[in-house]
Amino acid sequence: MSEAKTTQSVQSGEARSSAIMAAGTLVSRFLGFAKTWMLGAALGLGSTINDTFINANNLPNLIFLLVAGGVFNAVLVPQIIKASKAPDRGADYISRLLTLAVLVLLALTALVTLAAPLVIDLTTQGYSEQQKALAVTFAFWCLPQIFFYGLYALLTQVLNAHGAFGPAMWAPILNNLVAISGLGMFIWILGENVYNPHTLDNWGPTQTLLIAGFSTFGVVAQTAILLIPVFRLRLGLRPRFGWRGVGLGQAAKLSIWTLATAAVGQLAFLYVMRVATIPGAERLRLDNAGDTAAAAVLPGNAVLEVASQLYLLPHSIIALSLATVLFNRMTRASQDGNKDELRDALSHGLRTMAVATVFGALALFALAGPLGMFFSGGEPQDGVMLAQTLTILALSTPFLSANFMMSRVFYANEDARTPLYVQLWLAVIYVVGAFFIQFLPVGQIIYAIAILYTLGNILSVVISVVFLRRLLGHLDGPRIANSYIRMGYAGLGSALAGAGALWLLGSYRADGFAWSSRPAALVTVVVVGPVMLLAYLVLLRVFHVTELRDLLRPLMGRLGRGVPAPVTGAAPEPATAARATVSDDTGLIPRISGEFDAASFRAGPALAPQRTQEPATEDSPDAPKTYLPEEDAPSTARGGKFRPQVPLPGRRTYQGDVGQNPYFPAKDNHRK
Repeated sequence: MSEAKTTQSVQSGEARSSAIMAAGTLVSRFLGFAKTWMLGAALGLGSTINDTFINANNLPNLIFLLVAGGVFNAVLVPQIIKASKAPDRGADYISRLLTLAVLVLLALTALVTLAAPLVIDLTTQGYSEQQKALAVTFAFWCLPQIFFYGLYALLTQVLNAHGAFGPAMWAPILNNLVAISGLGMFIWILGENVYNPHTLDNWGPTQTLLIAGFSTFGVVAQTAILLIPVFRLRLGLRPRFGWRGVGLGQAAKLSIWTLATAAVGQLAFLYVMRVATIPGAERLRLDNAGDTAAAAVLPGNAVLEVASQLYLLPHSIIALSLATVLFNRMTRASQDGNKDELRDALSHGLRTMAVATVFGALALFALAGPLGMFFSGGEPQDGVMLAQTLTILALSTPFLSANFMMSRVFYANEDARTPLYVQLWLAVIYVVGAFFIQFLPVGQIIYAIAILYTLGNILSVVISVVFLRRLLGHLDGPRIANSYIRMGYAGLGSALAGAGALWLLGSYRADGFAWSSRPAALVTVVVVGPVMLLAYLVLLRVFHVTELRDLLRPLMGRLGRGVPAPVTGAAPEPATAARATVSDDTGLIPRISGEFDAASFRAGPALAPQRTQEPATEDSPDAPKTYLPEEDAPSTARGGKFRPQVPLPGRRTYQGDVGQNPYFPAKDNHRK
């Protein structure tokens, strides 16, 4: 195969991988929003029950990320990827890692579940005894999800390491379907909240089973479905004990910065979420006192959760997939010590994803009212509170995605400390801000938290730019700014077109069509959304925004078109060995939604095999008998005053001949 065809194959593979990731995420998000809509219909968006359940259901994911998420992604994932290169495809090594991880997960899950009352005390503020009792009940049902989140992450990486990306992309869909079935039975048997209010006084075990029980059953199903493709790998995985020589201790030492980053982010998020429980507790007190009018205008953490899911949609569908694919390019540039290529990859990523995130931000801003009504559970006042919260969050969407893309540069450059420094700055801002927010009037707390996160998104970009300038010198600022300004003009025109369409549909009147019912709100979104999109696409052409073509290339690649042909006579891309890296972290805030995001545990698309310039020798990096020993080569990371040269954590373990690890019995080193 020629070098040109190899390069084209790599580009085509990256395009298809990005499209598959986006498609799986899109379907999962769609079902996730269906689940959110049904939860609002079943419990009411502004109800005490919904606030209590969402807080309890978010805990398993947050605790897993706090205690084990960083360890899984920074330590275990690279080890699994490296072990898969062995002649036995990592069967012995991965069996030992899985055995150890399962035992640790079981112990962690049992400990946290038994401590559910203490966990609720630490993560809520102002709950009455009755509300706290229900929260503890929900927690007992939901906290076992910790084990299945961890097992899902491990199985996902085993599949990714062996080139099977599809199953983990689509498994969350089953999770949503199971949860939706429980909510459907709840509504069918017990009725919607707007017609049959569900309160602490009439809540019972059946309701808990259908809401919290089926939520956990969905996580179990999401994990169990991955066992089928794992068994099809025929690795012969089975329980194996004896972990000396596995290399986790050294890997954990090298991963200390990534682990600290994850811990700092989740602790800050937990504190903010604790403050967010205050309005829900106050609403219950007002209801009990008979002041239902005052209680009805207090947004709780359920409002913040739904607004967060909507606000994160452009990032999770477009930016996450694009950043994952570009991470491979960044890593190759870093290995070659090519700052210009690294800078160009960052510039390309920032400009390309902005095509989607700028439109997404303005579309969410313009459609906040109809979206609020659609997810309101049938109460227009709840829809108003959701719309106000979404309006605050929406415009910071491009900053969230930009900061995520910037963080990829640090990880590609084998720098795990700088993301921690960024995280620390943001954590201080969030914790200090949340501390003062709790003293505001209760009705302003949720809106103030939304403002805090918006400011955090903006400041995160500013902080990351400071560190990136030290690394890259400059960031191609004029070209990025020029593209963003032209996209902004197109987005502004799209927003004006959307505003006109909304005005014609009466969306700016309290008695207008969009506020008459949830179906009417959905119709409004379906009608106005395409109007805004069409106006945006036309204006992108008018303002010569060429990045639109780059954004659509993954879709065209999925359809077998749109992959650029190699330029005749162009120099081939230097061949570099693929490293055992992952492109996603689980700790970098701002993280608003506590909802489990399976995308956090998906490794990026595998690099296509590239021809080496010289045949492999016994001691060469391409020799098949070793666990990627080229990773012991000097790092390409550049040191600085605040960032000494540090390798990406979790990359080194036993590096000798496969099957010769002195800590493993020889008879166990081969598949039987």
